[in-house]
Amino acid sequence: MLNHKPIETTIVELKAKVDSLQPFKEKLRSLGAEYVGTFRQIDTYFEVPQGRLKIRETEGKNEALLVYYERPDIQDIKQSQVFLTELPKPQFTKQFLKKALRTKTVVDKQRAIYRLEGTQIHLDEVQGLGTYVEFEKPAENTPEDTKKAHIDLEKLMRTLGLKADNLQKGSYSDLLLQQTTKRKAT
Repeated sequence: MLNHKPIETTIVELKAKVDSLQPFKEKLRSLGAEYVGTFRQIDTYFEVPQGRLKIRETEGKNEALLVYYERPDIQDIKQSQVFLTELPKPQFTKQFLKKALRTKTVVDKQRAIYRLEGTQIHLDEVQGLGTYVEFEKPAENTPEDTKKAHIDLEKLMRTLGLKADNLQKGSYSDLLLQQTTKRKAT
């Protein structure tokens, strides 16, 4: 039996490809962002009819997260509907899902997490893809609150010098699959 309640939440987010994470670390420090820590995360994605389903394992932790989310694949700031629950025995659940569903891909990354003014900022080094900056801002599922979160992320983009051209459409799993498809085509 789980000791915590599963969560359903709305997140306003963006992901941007960057050449280096160092300038963002320095800017975040100068802005007074809270450094949470750096973690190795392995996300195993499963094929599902819609949305995305993954198990997130964090190195050094005994529990993992089961995450399902839906969001549009647009090269912009976007809104996600996220459902998550903690898994006290992740290996069992992972084996269970592997029996029932096909594994889509596995994303292995080093993630430095910062918090600034209610936004969680991820500085990611993704194996096979490179470096990315990601913002996640929780919002009430109302037009007013999601619009405010969108404006906050636009402001943070400008403050950190992120360019709209660098925004990514999909998830890391999508980017890895695209890269695999390109390699097979050549």
